[in-house]
Amino acid sequence: MNEKELLKALEEVKHPAKGDKSIVELGMVKDAAFGEGSVEVTLAFPGRRDPLAEYLIGSARAAIIRHSPAGTKVEVKTVVEEVKSASKKGQEFDTSRIEKVKHIIGIASGKGGVGKSTVAVNLAVALSRLGYAVGLADADIYGPSVPTMTGTEGFVPEAYKDEEDGGEWILPVEKYGVKWMSVGYFAARSQALIWRGPMASGAIKQMVLQVDWGELDYLLIDMPPGTGDIHLSLVQDTPMESAVIVTTPQNVALADVEKAVSMFRNENINKGILGIVENMAWFTPEEHPDERYYIFGRDGGAQMAERFGLDLLGRIPLVQGIRESGDDGEPTALGSRPDSMAFLDIARRITGMDE
Repeated sequence: MNEKELLKALEEVKHPAKGDKSIVELGMVKDAAFGEGSVEVTLAFPGRRDPLAEYLIGSARAAIIRHSPAGTKVEVKTVVEEVKSASKKGQEFDTSRIEKVKHIIGIASGKGGVGKSTVAVNLAVALSRLGYAVGLADADIYGPSVPTMTGTEGFVPEAYKDEEDGGEWILPVEKYGVKWMSVGYFAARSQALIWRGPMASGAIKQMVLQVDWGELDYLLIDMPPGTGDIHLSLVQDTPMESAVIVTTPQNVALADVEKAVSMFRNENINKGILGIVENMAWFTPEEHPDERYYIFGRDGGAQMAERFGLDLLGRIPLVQGIRESGDDGEPTALGSRPDSMAFLDIARRITGMDE
């Protein structure tokens, strides 16, 4: 790869908050070095932290990899063009906006494929239906599904600079009475986010801390599945106070739930766990709403909750309508079917309205 080929590749990387201009047009490509099987690029950012910095860095790296021979080592560095101003509290991120949020709850799972994002989106809508001010940050950066589930694909968040406090903020999209933010708004649907751990952790924190949420009663964070460095960074560097763990009822899920519980109860993290949500608890055919088929086992969620000394917040049935609603961008919790009411019941338990 030569310089001309590099710039052509980087023209694919658009800055959503700058009129969709490429980082090449914006003069952000400061320098490039080419070695034997390696490319090193330096991007220039202004002194005040760009709210989309991690997204742009990751997208640049992905674009170079796509246009380079297999095995090419790619590194993207950054440089500050002017003296960087310290944030109010000397932190990497200004957390003043998040201080207006009363409760921050992580929606977690020990593994993927259990319907964690489905639960997160519908729980956010259910909380809104109960009269609370709600936001949801989609921190599942490798599989962001919130845009699809909420029918907000194609939305481009606006970033702005607050002249009063000097901070730079991203505005969330509002729909169904909930404020939504997702890395999926910045990346094309087919674009793979080739991000290392520190870069991914930074992007996740931006999705939470650099968003102008306004005053919220609840901010839900749809966490990536599993337990690892990204999760530790998220729970330690954001003011998350508690979590809800989503699982399916089969015995094989027990080990994954145990990992998630262990992470939140670790002495260095020590976050509260509100309880367990058992998803896909049984299958109910649309034409026979009174029938239940326990495809993945029975009472597994209750047994897990008892084993770990947690509350079973609720059971969500496996019905075709939940999948169809998610694909159509209209969350099930908007309706009045039994599965819709199940999400409302869980929301009541989380807020204490059922007491």
